[in-house]
Amino acid sequence: MPRIDLLEPTVMLATVVQWLILASLTGLVVGAGASAFLHALFFMTGRTQSMPLWSYWLLLPAAGLANGLLMGWSLRCQQAAGLRDSIFAAVNEQGGRMPWRIFWIKPLAAIITLASGGSAGKEGPCSHLGATLGAWLGQVFRLNVELRHRIVACGVSAGFASVFGTPIGGAIYGVEMLVIGRIRHDFLFPALIAGVTAFQVSKALDIPYEDYALAVRGPFSEPLFLRTLLIGILCGLVSRFFVDMVQAVRRFCLRVQARWSIWPPLMPVAGGVVLALLVTLQVPTDYLGLSLPLMDQALAGGSVAGSGFFWKTLLVAITLGSGFYGGIVTPQFVIGALTGNSLGLLFGIDPALGAAVGLVSVVAACSNTPLAAILMGVELFGAETGTLYAAGAAIAAYLIIGHRSVYPDQRVGHAKSSWLRARSDIPVGQEKIHLSWGLVRAWHQWRAHGWQSLWQARSRGQRQEPSPDSVRQSDDRQP
Repeated sequence: MPRIDLLEPTVMLATVVQWLILASLTGLVVGAGASAFLHALFFMTGRTQSMPLWSYWLLLPAAGLANGLLMGWSLRCQQAAGLRDSIFAAVNEQGGRMPWRIFWIKPLAAIITLASGGSAGKEGPCSHLGATLGAWLGQVFRLNVELRHRIVACGVSAGFASVFGTPIGGAIYGVEMLVIGRIRHDFLFPALIAGVTAFQVSKALDIPYEDYALAVRGPFSEPLFLRTLLIGILCGLVSRFFVDMVQAVRRFCLRVQARWSIWPPLMPVAGGVVLALLVTLQVPTDYLGLSLPLMDQALAGGSVAGSGFFWKTLLVAITLGSGFYGGIVTPQFVIGALTGNSLGLLFGIDPALGAAVGLVSVVAACSNTPLAAILMGVELFGAETGTLYAAGAAIAAYLIIGHRSVYPDQRVGHAKSSWLRARSDIPVGQEKIHLSWGLVRAWHQWRAHGWQSLWQARSRGQRQEPSPDSVRQSDDRQP
């Protein structure tokens, strides 16, 4: 009888049990922490959401100063500890360690930002809180470096699942966001357990979640699929504009600060003044804060302004680029829903379906997380919308944006096209993407001789290429 090796199944069973315990504990702790933050955020924003216009002139600059002071102090603490307060640094550089003693700074700064009217998201503090609590648990249980990497990813996934009410999509997002084009499959099971646990804890602690289930009537329609694919392509361009705008404002503020030797906390103060000026002169206050009512209106099929994505992008870029702290995924939800709603009307499809497709596409593109975005679409809008129509649009948007990201520290795993080359494991903000040598050679040949010579050269190359049979015969003749 063949020998039955029980060692490997036993080890894998022990691994499953290990992560059932560790990931569940991580999800429990992160779910409770994220819920406490969300309740505090809802309480504060509920007190300030109906402010008169003149109050923004007081609150936004004051909130900018508070953010500048808090983030400056956080930076000094990080330098003293020798650790960066970054999810990407914790997983890729710091062996799963985070400066957990200052974990409260970013959640407090985000509450100040959003309660004063700053345009940002709510998921950033929760994912940061999750990563920090995960790193703390890794230290408490004296886990090795590889296990610490996993438990930090568990914390990030749990934070996203708590915020959006998407335990599967949130879990995958926390893993997929780490590297473009590559997923650590050994992270998936712990992340999933942590995400589901955190979601259940948040529901038990009365965190409200919206149900956007959309019913797509009739069988699958190829013309409708092609139109949603076109929405995905255009959302990829909108995502590129969003990422470039945020980074351009951030670079401009840094240059101004360095050129005039400005005290760093004054930069978000200036950003607050600009925001107050914009809403006084032109921009509706609906685009301040989280802007979730605008997203809900778009997903319900209501009428929204065609320029809504531009105003939301501008306010988010000024808020985050000038030095306020807040999340950057919730704005992607809003921008995607507004863009998709308008494009749905333009292309003659249900604007609610267009909004759902746009939301999924912008998240897939801006964060370089197409699989997580598709799963979020399934959980938020139902299987028909999420898989039949949003999936193709999401992947198209992910390709169209190219090698850009709302996370400058996100690593490049693989280039998105065989015509491009990129070094692996380099932050996307530092890596320059190059054309492949074959494409450059073809371009120069076309420039020199035209399309006909290029086609002839390709035909000669195909004729000179040996057939598989001849290669096999040649190999057989060799001694």
